[in-house]
Amino acid sequence: MTQAAHAYAYLRPSAVLDGADGPRLALETSGGTTPLGAVANPRFFAGFLTDPAPAAAALLAVADVAAARYYQPQLRASLDPVVTANGDRLRFESFSGCCGVYARLDVLRDGLDGDDIGHGTTNVDVNNPLREALTRIGPAEPLHLAVGPDALEVTVLDGPVVEKKVPLPERWVRGFAETQVTAAAFDLRAELPAAEAVRFLRSLPRGGGRARAAAGWVVPAGRTLRPTTRPVPGAVCLPGPERLAALQRVLRHALALRVYGPVAGDGPAASAWEVVLPGMRLTLTLSPDASRGFSGEGGVLGALATGAAEQDAELVAVLLAWEPRIDVAELAEQSGLTPARVRAALTRLGTAGQIGYDTAEAAYFHRQLPYDADRAEARNPRLRAAHALVAAGAVRLAAGGALAEVTVDDHLQRVRTDEAGRVSCTCLWWAKYRGGRGPCKHALAVAVVRERALGGPGASA
Repeated sequence: MTQAAHAYAYLRPSAVLDGADGPRLALETSGGTTPLGAVANPRFFAGFLTDPAPAAAALLAVADVAAARYYQPQLRASLDPVVTANGDRLRFESFSGCCGVYARLDVLRDGLDGDDIGHGTTNVDVNNPLREALTRIGPAEPLHLAVGPDALEVTVLDGPVVEKKVPLPERWVRGFAETQVTAAAFDLRAELPAAEAVRFLRSLPRGGGRARAAAGWVVPAGRTLRPTTRPVPGAVCLPGPERLAALQRVLRHALALRVYGPVAGDGPAASAWEVVLPGMRLTLTLSPDASRGFSGEGGVLGALATGAAEQDAELVAVLLAWEPRIDVAELAEQSGLTPARVRAALTRLGTAGQIGYDTAEAAYFHRQLPYDADRAEARNPRLRAAHALVAAGAVRLAAGGALAEVTVDDHLQRVRTDEAGRVSCTCLWWAKYRGGRGPCKHALAVAVVRERALGGPGASA
C-alpha cells in the first residue's frame, strides 16, 4: 500500500482543563483552510456545549473509529479527526484505518451556545489523556468548548510544541472521496424510537471471527428491525455488524436511530446508521463488506475520467463557501451548468476532499481537506489502465456511438450504452460486479474517447 506522511503541528495537546466557570474542553487544531486562506492553528468556536455528556461520548466514538481497523485489527491506525466549521454547525469526521467505516458527528446550532461559528476545515488533536478525561464528563456540569487557540494563546506560545507524522494510506484518501458518492444514493429506510434503537444496537455482535463473516440484512418490522437472510424489498444491508460498536458509547443518550441505504439489490451494499442525540447526530457509514474498504468502490471514476468534469469543478469550486447545505439547483444557476454537470463537478471535487454528503439532510456540504484530484487520479489503477488503453488506440467507436470495441492484447471487449445512458461491458469485471463498484477500465476508456470525438475538453489531449 502506497503511503505518504501526514504531519500535524499543534500548539499543545488537547485537554479538558479546570476553569472558573467549569471544565473547558480545549481542542487544538493543526493546518487548516479558512476563507482567509491557510492558517496554521485556526480557531472556529468558543462557547458551551448545551449537552456535555452526549457530546463527549460522541467525540469519543469518532475517535474510536479513527483509531480502529475493523479488518486485520492487529494493525493500528492513528489519524486525527477532521473538524469543519460550516457557520451553523461543527462537523467532526474520521475514517477507520481499514477504510471500511466512516464516522461523522454533526454538532448542530442547538447543541452549541456561544460565539459565532467560523468557517473552515482542520484536524484536531485527540490523545489518550483527552480520551480518559472525556469519559469523566458528567451531565450536570456545563462544558466550555474551544476549537482552536485564541489570538493571545497563539502569540504567547512560541511555535508548535506537539508534532506528529503519521502514514496516510492512499486508499484512505480515496475512501473519503467515495463515501460522498455512495451516500448520495441512500434514502431513509427506517427510524426507531430510543428504546427500540438501544435494544436493537445492544443485540448486535461486537467481536470478530464468525461475526465478521455474518453480513446480512435487516428489514423494518413495526417499531424495530428484524434480521433477514436475503435482500427483500425494503431491506437494508448490515455488513459486519460488529463495526457499529462505536455507537455503544452514546446509547444512553440516544433519542432515535435512523437507517439509510440504497434500494435493496442482489448483493451486499453500504449503509449508514445515524443515532440522533440532543442537538447533534452521530453517523457511521459502513462499506459493503468488512474486508472491502470504500477506496475501491469506483463511484468517482466517471467524473475523474472526463475533461468536462475537471473544467466544471474549477468553476464550481469558486462558488463554494463552506456551506452546510449545497443547493445543486442554485449552483447550476450561478455557474450556467446543468444540474447533472454540477453533480459531476461535485463528485470530482469530492476526490480532493472538498465535498461531503449528509444523509440526514440529503445534501452535499463543503469542506477543504489537503488532497488534490490529480493525485487521486494518478493513484487509481483502473483510471491509469483506461488512459493507457486510450493512448494505445485500443478503443473503436461503432457508428451511432452506442457500441464500442476495446482491444486488450488478444481479447476484444464490447462496451454498450443504452438509451438511458446505462453502460455495460463484456469483461469479467463487469460480469462480477455489474457496475456495483463503478465502471471498468474499458468503459472509462470509451468515455474518454467519446468525449474527444464530440469535441469535448479532452479533444486535443
